[in-house]
Amino acid sequence: MKFVPPIKLAWLRFTSCSGCQLTLLNNEDSLAELAHVVELHNFPLLSSACGNAEALDVALVEGSLTSPGEVERLLAIRRKSRLLVAVGACALTGGVNAMVKGERHKAMVSIYGKAGAEWDTFPPQPIHHFVKVDGQIPGCPPEPHELLQAIAAILHGGWPSHQVMPVCMECRINENRCLLEEDCAPCLGPITQAGCDALCPGLGVPCEGCRGVVPEANRDELYRLFITAGLSEQEIRHRLERFGAAL
Repeated sequence: MKFVPPIKLAWLRFTSCSGCQLTLLNNEDSLAELAHVVELHNFPLLSSACGNAEALDVALVEGSLTSPGEVERLLAIRRKSRLLVAVGACALTGGVNAMVKGERHKAMVSIYGKAGAEWDTFPPQPIHHFVKVDGQIPGCPPEPHELLQAIAAILHGGWPSHQVMPVCMECRINENRCLLEEDCAPCLGPITQAGCDALCPGLGVPCEGCRGVVPEANRDELYRLFITAGLSEQEIRHRLERFGAAL
């Protein structure tokens, strides 16, 4: 068996809930094996230790950017990382953090009081607005197997392939009940990128669109179906913009 040296990996978290990190750590059956092939230099949810490696093989970046200080940290990690991977909806599109939009100053004051008005901050932005991104792992949070597959593929010099299709196709494969057609539920499955095995619709929960839009999505037809289902234009707009207006 050919020996594969460990990859030097860092995980950076910006404005987010740390759910993406937790998803990887919840792969308890794979962590021992993962420890043999990954040399961690930063992983805030796992350890307070912070590595000082001059060069990294891969940086996994979670969260949206909301301050000049975060941008400086992102630029620094980009300069020393061979590969930089955006992990989760916040890093890819701004995520639910971007829902506040133009009322950010008001929101900061309402949450943090007078101190919030003095913070140097801007509306949440995806990381590709500031640096080159070599790979993306979508979802809120990402699927556990996608994180493991990405690390395994990088370890062997590649990147995992994926099927380009909407969540609706996974529902058909799994023989799920169509929540949009049969229940008139506001499901975003027709225009959302697959890869989650239609987990939410399979449990009777309409798709929220957290994985981002599928190429060539037919938004006009989905809009018509939502109107037919009885949703107002405002409800439809809010539904489509839930994850950083990615849809």
